[in-house]
Amino acid sequence: MSFSVQDKTVMVIGAGRSGGPAARLLAARGARVTLADRAAAIEHDADLRAAGIAIELGPHRLDQFAGADLVVLSPGVDPEQAAIAAARRAGVPVIGEIELASRWLQGRVIAITGTKGKSTTTTLAARMLQEAGLDAPAGGNLGPALSSQVAASTAKTLHVVEVSSFQLEGTDAFHPWIAVLLNLSPDHLDRHPTFDAYRAAKARIFANQTAADWAVINLDDEGARSLAPSGTTTGPRRFDFALDAPVTDGVTVEHGTIVSRSGRDVRPLLPVASVQVPGRHILSDVLAAAAVGCLAGVPPAAMQRAVETFHGLEHALQRVAVIGGVQFINDSKATNIASALRAIESFERGLVVIMGGKYKGGDFAELAGPLRSRGASVIAIGEARPRIHAALGAVVPVFDAASMDAAVRAAARAARPGGTVLLAPACSSFDMFRDYTERGRAFTAAVKALDGAVAR
Repeated sequence: MSFSVQDKTVMVIGAGRSGGPAARLLAARGARVTLADRAAAIEHDADLRAAGIAIELGPHRLDQFAGADLVVLSPGVDPEQAAIAAARRAGVPVIGEIELASRWLQGRVIAITGTKGKSTTTTLAARMLQEAGLDAPAGGNLGPALSSQVAASTAKTLHVVEVSSFQLEGTDAFHPWIAVLLNLSPDHLDRHPTFDAYRAAKARIFANQTAADWAVINLDDEGARSLAPSGTTTGPRRFDFALDAPVTDGVTVEHGTIVSRSGRDVRPLLPVASVQVPGRHILSDVLAAAAVGCLAGVPPAAMQRAVETFHGLEHALQRVAVIGGVQFINDSKATNIASALRAIESFERGLVVIMGGKYKGGDFAELAGPLRSRGASVIAIGEARPRIHAALGAVVPVFDAASMDAAVRAAARAARPGGTVLLAPACSSFDMFRDYTERGRAFTAAVKALDGAVAR
């Protein structure tokens, strides 16, 4: 695609982790860039201005957006707000940061989406490719913004990109060579007006794929199957994965070994015992990453090395400490009901779950059965406390806490030796914290403070 912003006026809205790199990229490509954010101050203000980027803080000026040649959205920006509507009415193209960066990449894109498991799968897939000696940076919704990878992109680069529904809804020509759909269940309904709108955003990962591309689908997940490309002659080829559903072409598990299957041809890849992180959902993510590895030509030995050295991500089933025989697990990335369910199902009886935050859709009652079967109790935090009580209070004990410190102390009192205290919020963090990272670190700090108090 021939795409130039030379001497164009471009508004970038949202100065978060993606907005700054997008503004820098545009300025380097010759655009007149203004970075707009409603905050009173932003990080790296001086550095951005030194790069020739104008900064506009506070309420947005609609005339600026309507008079631009291009508007670029950061993923957290509401695309229906007044400034964006003014730009669209004036005929100004509006695209997301992922779309912008992808137009200038030299290498191919491996895009991974789903309601849960994106970060783990993206990290594992990138590690597998890197173990095989390939240039395969990970980024997007995870890690560095895709805009920051453009300068180093070559024809041999394989960009392993985690993409959220917010990022996908801002795409137009975004074209992954391999598109992975891990699963699909209600999420972000505080932002998307309906589940159908959320579903349509996810489906955009396949929109520009051709017969030269690949779609990787989790056959165990009904939502993922419902969005899978139909297999027409013009659409992508399929290479799937599943733990339970039959796989004709793809990756599955047979007799304790992860294998790739093509018709009757079965090739062993690595032992299931190589997986170091607990939970069936993690094993499913490993299968998805292995499917990417197969398509990219990664040898089984490289896959195994990547998996054996992977001990989980920060804030994703991360063991923080063991205090008095109780393990404390940080799964702050479990920001929706489905992710919290996966976390809960990773542990047995003796579970105390810290849950809550800013409600973003879904039904907490879906957690009732797994919680009850584990003899669990719940410490409810944040704005969602009344919903948690209403859905779970008749099934398991539910207690309130006003802060993360109080929640950790209450959970420690409720837990018994051999049990687990699990932070699995099933909600976003924005009522109490800047993001899930800050929430997870608050949990970690509270646990370490508790550990120190016990040691004294």
